[in-house]
Amino acid sequence: MLLPTVLPAHGVGSRSDLPLPFTALVVSAVAVLVISFVALGTLWREPRLRDTDGLLVPRRVAAVLDSRWLRVVARVLAGVLTLLTLAALFLGADSARNPVPHVVYVWLWVGLAFASMLLGPVWRVINPVRAVHSGLLRLARVSADLAVLPYRWGLWPAALGLATFTWVELVAEDNTSLGFLRLLVGGFLAVSVLGAAVFGREWFEHADPFEAWSRLLGLLSPLGRRPDGRWVVRTPLHGVNALRGQRGLVATVAVMLGGTAYDGFSANLRWATFVQSSPLPSSLLKTLTLLGFFALVAVTLWLASAVSLRLAREPFSSSFSFVSDIAPSLIPIAGGYLVAHYWSLWVYQGQYAWRLLTDPLGTGADLLGTAGLTPNDALIQPTLVATIQAVSIVVGHVLGVFAAHERAITVLDRRAAVIGQVPLMVVMIVYTLGGLTILFSS
Repeated sequence: MLLPTVLPAHGVGSRSDLPLPFTALVVSAVAVLVISFVALGTLWREPRLRDTDGLLVPRRVAAVLDSRWLRVVARVLAGVLTLLTLAALFLGADSARNPVPHVVYVWLWVGLAFASMLLGPVWRVINPVRAVHSGLLRLARVSADLAVLPYRWGLWPAALGLATFTWVELVAEDNTSLGFLRLLVGGFLAVSVLGAAVFGREWFEHADPFEAWSRLLGLLSPLGRRPDGRWVVRTPLHGVNALRGQRGLVATVAVMLGGTAYDGFSANLRWATFVQSSPLPSSLLKTLTLLGFFALVAVTLWLASAVSLRLAREPFSSSFSFVSDIAPSLIPIAGGYLVAHYWSLWVYQGQYAWRLLTDPLGTGADLLGTAGLTPNDALIQPTLVATIQAVSIVVGHVLGVFAAHERAITVLDRRAAVIGQVPLMVVMIVYTLGGLTILFSS
């Protein structure tokens, strides 16, 4: 990630910082996955995750979560930060002191992911573009459901948007310059406004890349709602299990997982040396490799699904719908990769962004009272970061195994489901090995 004074995106951990030797960690991780798979096949014979599960949140807490003032405060805060960012973008100096790169690449990308995994799909509530769209409809006294055309593209526009932003973050040159960021933000706003004008609110629900990013990762949040509207505390599996296959879902999760994996891979010194010595332009080589990571996730998941159905004696033609049904099981893995790769970036540079944003125009102002903020580095100590990285990857894959098992025994009969999960299990072991190797060989 090309940010001024920014820590490496995937943290400060290394093999020497691990609580266990690397080989022991890999063996332990694979053993955990295999034992989980065997235990599930033996003990988890029927679908167990119900939308009525969960511990009820105390009524006073639920009342706060449902309150209008909480949403107003959140939207006002988001609006103020947006205005400060736009001021810095269009009126600020193009220097390392400009907060826009930190807001875009740290807060909007990484911070939104962490907030969503903790609280749920928060971007739906605070999305400034959605707020402007709703406000314009009210001023025009037009129905909020106004749409020129029906929306039928599923998550494909969101997948394309996420892939584009991932390319911008990890491959594009001069991606922190104000000229580049003005083009990026302006293009995104133009597409969002046009999409909302044509397809109405459905555009935000399905096509907006950041709402899709927040919504999918928000499925891992411990907060959720039952069908009767009551707030509950639940496991991440319940949120993931509530998601059903849909158009573009496989592509979206492939971008989410593949992009983070490429980020870690691109930090490897041998890869950097290869790029520099290659006769191909570096941007082209990096772009093709990034696309290869996207494709690798999607193709391996589909191949595992196709082999699974073959073992379960189901028709091959069903593999395309089955892979969409299984795709949500990659969301916990993507969440684990995100925590592993971006923990140190978020907890340190996320603080530093406040120091920059308080003076958006570089005039010495202190609008937010955070000019003297010194980021605390207690949470980025090497051993702690390495432990968080290892645990998050392993836990993400274990949750993925559980989610895949629940979905498989829901879609297939039990015997076929257990046998058919073997290829999926193999793929997840490969992902685990690859994720740990990428992280601790950088």
